[in-house]
Amino acid sequence: MSIILSIIYLIATVTFVFGLKMLGHPQTAKKGNFIAAVGMILAIIGTLFLHDFEVSITNYILIGAALLVGTILGWVIAVKVKMTKMPEMVSLFNGFGGGSALLIGLIEFGNNVGVDESMKVSSSIMITILAAIIIGSITFTGSLIAWAKLDGSLKDIRLPKYNLINNLIFLGLVIFGAYIVMQGTDSFALVYLLLFASLVYGVLFVIPIGGADMPVVISLLNSLTGIAAAITGILYGNMVMLVGGILVGSAGLILTFVMCNAMNRSLSNVIFGAFGGDAVTALPTGKTGGVIKKTTASDSAILLNYASKVVIVPGYGLAVAQAQHVIHELELLLNKKGVDVSYAIHPVAGRMPGHMNVLLAESNVDYGKLIEMDDINPQFPNTDVVLVVGANDVVNPAAHNDPSSPIYGMPILDVENAKHIIVNKRSMNAGYAGIENELFFNQKTSMLFGDAKSALTELVSELKNM
Repeated sequence: MSIILSIIYLIATVTFVFGLKMLGHPQTAKKGNFIAAVGMILAIIGTLFLHDFEVSITNYILIGAALLVGTILGWVIAVKVKMTKMPEMVSLFNGFGGGSALLIGLIEFGNNVGVDESMKVSSSIMITILAAIIIGSITFTGSLIAWAKLDGSLKDIRLPKYNLINNLIFLGLVIFGAYIVMQGTDSFALVYLLLFASLVYGVLFVIPIGGADMPVVISLLNSLTGIAAAITGILYGNMVMLVGGILVGSAGLILTFVMCNAMNRSLSNVIFGAFGGDAVTALPTGKTGGVIKKTTASDSAILLNYASKVVIVPGYGLAVAQAQHVIHELELLLNKKGVDVSYAIHPVAGRMPGHMNVLLAESNVDYGKLIEMDDINPQFPNTDVVLVVGANDVVNPAAHNDPSSPIYGMPILDVENAKHIIVNKRSMNAGYAGIENELFFNQKTSMLFGDAKSALTELVSELKNM
């Protein structure tokens, strides 16, 4: 490898680190993403033209065509994707990363095994190759299933004793992989059998998971994609792939822990337990039903107009209605009237980590107004009005009050402590976790029914007339 290429790889690695650091805050995330992308472009160009391997003109044409097609497809998808479909896009891109790793594993198996009968492939290389195939396959099919479930085209499917079945298949994959390594076989049939079993496990791993646990799944699959990339970096001795994969894998794992804490689940429960299982569809056996109090846009506007402090809680319903611009207009209007307005962000609000942050950033909401759960919860007792728009499970007091509830113990936004609560929903249907929300029957709660965009537009109109 030339010294110039080594320097390019070093620069690319530094851009990944800086880019990841800048992704930690909405205000710098866009710039961080751009910096990391520039580093990746440098690494690709350097690898193509400065690496010490021979590439024919035909292969350069094929590589160029693949880069062109991939770039155009990626750009079109990224530009046209709706904010509500962002989680699906992330899952799809995760799947592509896993698919790349499994293909590299298959290619390297062919390159290293059976080439020279006098040379035996080391166990470490074989373990790395099989790990790329197994992890890449699980990530590929698992991400595709996650995409289909997030898209609503695939429902939860639970086989009898599915946890036992999944754990036995995973154990079988490990044992079968170990057998291939110990035998030192050059049989493609065995490797393809391992590949097929891994693909099946990826499907079975994700398909029974309930929608309420999908943020955890996305984080975990993202981590697996990084691990798969790191493994392919080991195969090629490529430090950029290795470091990039480690960064993605570790960041995804940290985010998984954060999501687990936010949903009151342990990591072991996520990997081996019944996460998203029967609990998702179960209804609490404690307090259900009650009397709800309906309100109108006019009455809600009066309440907001004379408030000193208002906290807005965004949820997936806001994204579905594409009402982020209207809610920002509402915020600015209240600010002009002297009302202190902020946004309460739950770690798993929406369908993926950071979904609400990205949604509100799209409408140019001041990043300083986005307050995380731990910081906003102490402020609710001094809040005059909480406006909940499209959120459900993340504000359900059953997490504190009902030990029989499947979300009991889950950290939530303590909106019930506010002086007045306005909840905007289309209907009284249950949230993503499939359970009834005690907040709707709270004496301080008024229900403003209707599409978020229409309801907020009417609310803005009423406020302007005051």
